Amino acid sequence: MASPARWSHVWVGAETGALKGVNLQRKQATNYTSAGSLSRAQGICALCWGDAAESEVLVGCLDGAVKRFSTEKGKFTETRLCPGGQGPFCGLAVHGSALITCVESGLLKVWREDDAENLELQAGAGLCRMRQDPARPQCVATGGRDNGLKVWDLQRPEEPLFRAKNVRNDWLNLHVPIWDRDLQFLPGSDKIVTCTGHHQVRLYDPSSPQRRPVLETTFGEHPLTALSLAPGAE
Repeated sequence: MASPARWSHVWVGAETGALKGVNLQRKQATNYTSAGSLSRAQGICALCWGDAAESEVLVGCLDGAVKRFSTEKGKFTETRLCPGGQGPFCGLAVHGSALITCVESGLLKVWREDDAENLELQAGAGLCRMRQDPARPQCVATGGRDNGLKVWDLQRPEEPLFRAKNVRNDWLNLHVPIWDRDLQFLPGSDKIVTCTGHHQVRLYDPSSPQRRPVLETTFGEHPLTALSLAPGAE
């Protein structure tokens, strides 16, 4: 019989190290981390699905550990230490049997079953987010503070496939600061949307020769910290 965790609609990671599953129909949240295991040193800073069937959740912790949680069994089944770089995880992804991690200092690493085949690249300091392209799982995008959007092909990691160019100077001819907080690949295209700490939403088209945003708008007055696509968005 499947664990009740299988029916969670939303997964939440806490600074205390707690992993919680939320059932929106029942309006109920369940903590799947035992009270004795809670630790701010293992605070959760990144989550992703561990497989296409969404039967596993990968949990990135502040101490550099990545835990595997089975939604079928309702418990953690594996822990892997992924050291290297500095700062918390800003992204997790899976490509085949390989685990992809990225930390704030810019170290992006592909962890394979044979450690001798692990891949490392430096995406630049101050990263806030790394996300995988669902249509091309070997490709990821990164962005951060003073570190503009880049798209990487992990099969050809020497140089980014795409490196965004900053918008033109403002009306006082001053540099416009860069602070990409989150990003998403738009389905059915190569376009990427970002949100920034300066409450901007920007759309990039890597096929555009200018490399600057093809669309831009502002939203509210406060930093935008996370971005998600609506179901069916194209």
